[in-house]
Amino acid sequence: MMDDLANKPVNSDIPVKCIIWDLDNTLWDGILSEGDDLKLKPGIEKIINQFDQMGILQSIASRNEASDALEMLSKFNLRHYFIYPQIHWGAKSSSIENIQKSLNISADTFIFVDDQILERDEVNAKFPEVTCIDALEYQSILHLPRIANMEISDDAKLRRQRYQEDILRKEEEDEFIGTSEEFLSQLNMKFYIAKAKQEDLLRAEELTQRTNQLNSTGITYSREKLNELIHSDDYGVFVFELVDKYGSYGKIGLALVHYKEKTDYIKLLLMSCRTLSRGVGSIALTYIMQQAKAKGHKLYAEFRRTPRNRQMFVTYQFSGFKEIEKIADETMLFENALEQVPDFPYYVDVIIN
Repeated sequence: MMDDLANKPVNSDIPVKCIIWDLDNTLWDGILSEGDDLKLKPGIEKIINQFDQMGILQSIASRNEASDALEMLSKFNLRHYFIYPQIHWGAKSSSIENIQKSLNISADTFIFVDDQILERDEVNAKFPEVTCIDALEYQSILHLPRIANMEISDDAKLRRQRYQEDILRKEEEDEFIGTSEEFLSQLNMKFYIAKAKQEDLLRAEELTQRTNQLNSTGITYSREKLNELIHSDDYGVFVFELVDKYGSYGKIGLALVHYKEKTDYIKLLLMSCRTLSRGVGSIALTYIMQQAKAKGHKLYAEFRRTPRNRQMFVTYQFSGFKEIEKIADETMLFENALEQVPDFPYYVDVIIN
């Protein structure tokens, strides 16, 4: 069945990053505000836990009193699974919008599950890219190709935990009095740079498929291709990890550099959107710039505009890269003259393995 899906084209190439659940007659049978004897839908705990283990984030969009609904989720031992739950009497589309802004990921990676067709239609009127599913079909979500075909890296299994750590960081940042650099300096940040190894390939592939905003080209690479590149003397494949006093962000970035004669050519640079405010894209570029200058090489970078990667464009500009050639309509070639290669920021301990 899955009527919502049957009536709406779905891009099966876009990974599912977040599932948003309604509560009444969706997560549980019954209506909380009417005092019903609520019972969880059969097998829902197992399904929610399975999504969590797959690294798919989950949230709530429900018309209810927040305190009552959160208390019930705690009673069912489910509250900890949900990031930025939206529980109020406003429109579900407003809830989706708030979740999207808080997670800073694209709405076309969302699935919304609700028992009311009017609610699903209201969400799709504002967010046609969100896949809406009738709550009657909740047990079939695991079998969607966008989910069933996912391979799960070790980093993915910790995704919810890392977003919850991000919430703590954000709370501290909001309360901090001082400059951005002063805040960053007390996070005890460590930025690890290493050449990709065999065990990094699944995560590296995943990053090329999932990262949209801080991605220099939007081009994806298979594990097979990445494996070929890490064994080639003509390429450098680097993975980046960020750690602070709250814990590890995980492997959050990837760079692919082509070495050709006296030229280093950045074919791809990407960073997780969770690290946007940490300036890690500039740190990675500084490392690549330092390496090129030490060898006496020229440094170029390929950049392809996408609807979402303006921030990466700004990162290249901030690091001194200038456009020198149009390769295609949306693809350009940057050059960095390497006249003023910066040091790493004082507030980050950069560790090169």
